[in-house]
Amino acid sequence: MPQILEFSAPDAFASAPLPAAPEVSVVVPVFNEVDNLRDLVDRVEQALASAGRSFELIVIDDGSRDGSGALLMRLAADRPWLRPVRLVRNYGQSSALQAGFDRVRGRYVVTLDGDLQNDPLDIPAMLERLDQDADVDMVSGWRVDRQDKALSRRLPSRIANALISRMTGVHLHDYGCALKAYRRDIIERIRLYGELHRFIPSLACDAGARIAEVPVRHHARTRGVSKYGLDRTFRVILDLVLIVFFMRYRQRPLHAFGALGLWLATPGAGILLWMGLLKLFGHDIGGRPALIAGVMLLLMGVQLVVAGLIGELLIRIYHEGRGGAQYHLRDVDPG
Repeated sequence: MPQILEFSAPDAFASAPLPAAPEVSVVVPVFNEVDNLRDLVDRVEQALASAGRSFELIVIDDGSRDGSGALLMRLAADRPWLRPVRLVRNYGQSSALQAGFDRVRGRYVVTLDGDLQNDPLDIPAMLERLDQDADVDMVSGWRVDRQDKALSRRLPSRIANALISRMTGVHLHDYGCALKAYRRDIIERIRLYGELHRFIPSLACDAGARIAEVPVRHHARTRGVSKYGLDRTFRVILDLVLIVFFMRYRQRPLHAFGALGLWLATPGAGILLWMGLLKLFGHDIGGRPALIAGVMLLLMGVQLVVAGLIGELLIRIYHEGRGGAQYHLRDVDPG
């Protein structure tokens, strides 16, 4: 776990108790967004206060070097609903989000970016959807009219959305939209590591969430510098491999490693059997490449099967050692 320093207000207010648990917890990770912070705080307050929702705004300063943390502390001095969380260095968006998720107290949890490209005025409608539809656990934003004009951002995003939807089975138009609303119990079931913030809908679905997608507004960035680049495309592909494995084989690693091992070991054993028969009939097999191929395939197959067995033992140790169930309940039978 990253070392985290949390401040709910300046030192003069450090001993003041937190207000009663709000209805909505808004979580916003920021990194070097000092020019946008004041407007962000004011717009979130305007959107939720006008909707009659009690709320807290948890802003995670992910090791900013532009004074964002100091500004957050000043803004929190006269805003009891603003809860700054300051990380000791830049850990990345996933760790920053997890730091916020660890501190939410509301019945609903909302996430958005701190660059003002997401519009907080869309939040009330997303919360209404959760209020009115008990069959929806998560509402994901869809930036229908994206204001990112650069092809270097739009094209990789479209490819990633199609690829992730196909591979995970969670079909969304816009995985990259940070504006999302959740029921709190869904957030409590997932943990973010590495750069898995891009795959929260997939993780939520794996935790039992039923997801709806709604169009939201999107604004062009007017202040600050974008933190995204083409290099993230390759990281998305690697993380996608992890997510697909996690969703399909987390509870049965032997089916993943063992199946691949059998696919390799079976032809390897067949080749060695054929080589053995040739040897019995007097043929020289010592210099044949097929002999080496058969040995390699058999050894790799056996190793993968053993890796699957070790994985099965580890998953049992994980669940039984910590007392955690392999499932989540939607309803509990009172009987």
